[in-house]
Amino acid sequence: MTGLDIRLVPVENSRKEYARIKKLYKEAFPPEERAPFFLLKRRAAQKKGDSWNVYDGSRWIGWAYMIRYKDLAYVNYLAMDNLQRGKGYGVYVIEELKKKYAGQKFFLALEQLDPNAENYEQRVKRHAFYERCGLKELPYKIKEASVVYSIMGTGETVEPEEYNEMMDTFLGGFFTRLIDTRILKE
Repeated sequence: MTGLDIRLVPVENSRKEYARIKKLYKEAFPPEERAPFFLLKRRAAQKKGDSWNVYDGSRWIGWAYMIRYKDLAYVNYLAMDNLQRGKGYGVYVIEELKKKYAGQKFFLALEQLDPNAENYEQRVKRHAFYERCGLKELPYKIKEASVVYSIMGTGETVEPEEYNEMMDTFLGGFFTRLIDTRILKE
């Protein structure tokens, strides 16, 4: 794809923007993988999360939500608008995010490669996609609520203590007790 102008623009606290993002959020992620949307909005307002509109020029193509903490940059959510999926934008969006968070341990969680999963082929494709984006499988797994994920990142291992500290800070006391988030050592 040539002639792209991929831009990350901070989400403004407007009903119109959040309605569009919330619709995409519900379409792209199954209920067991979604944090309460109001929590994402609140943490972005508190500067504990970064909520990004993703544009190609003036066309809105998706949304990214990052959790930053010390030297960690966690791609918590990334979704392309239904009309823009399959057009090759993903690689460019990941590149923009890696530039934006350069110098940090850049990582994300994704479904494990479980041959017994209904969507195994989709999982294999997603894993290969992130490898094409320059991400590598990292040791450990992440447990968030009831789901266990694999971790991929730019190389540096994210240690359990730093992930746990990041999530405790992001979630706050009440949600930390309510939602089980941690790195599992294999």
